Amino acid sequence: MDFETLVNTRRSVRGYKTDPVAREVIEEIIQVAKGAPSSMNTQPWNLYVVTGEPLNKIRQGNTERMLAGIKPQRDFPTKEAYEGIHRQRQIEIAVQLFEAVGIERDDKERRTDWVMRGFRQFDAPVSIVLTYDKILEPAAIGQFDLGTL
Repeated sequence: MDFETLVNTRRSVRGYKTDPVAREVIEEIIQVAKGAPSSMNTQPWNLYVVTGEPLNKIRQGNTERMLAGIKPQRDFPTKEAYEGIHRQRQIEIAVQLFEAVGIERDDKERRTDWVMRGFRQFDAPVSIVLTYDKILEPAAIGQFDLGTL
């Protein structure tokens, strides 16, 4: 597959089946991912696979905190709101997305549920969490290797 086709056919999945994922499939995904490039081939990541009740507890906690108005605590400092052209693009894509899935502008309940899906890991049956060792702080390179910068 050429790069242009790859970019033009990519998609972001925002909903998953609830079927469990076989351990062998998860192990294969991790094995392939371990070949990802990293700075100076240090591969500073740790992977944690979360499923079942622990994942449900994370989802519940995220949902409760968000509905209570508690701001997310980011591991990395970020500017929390887009501005200017970036905010406009965010609004435009949200309008397209909500139209595509049939959520009306005044349907606050469905709009809120859609936003909350992100804090529920889009209801995926598995979440793979990547971390790096605290000894790497300040970890700009480690953060970059994890795809966070």
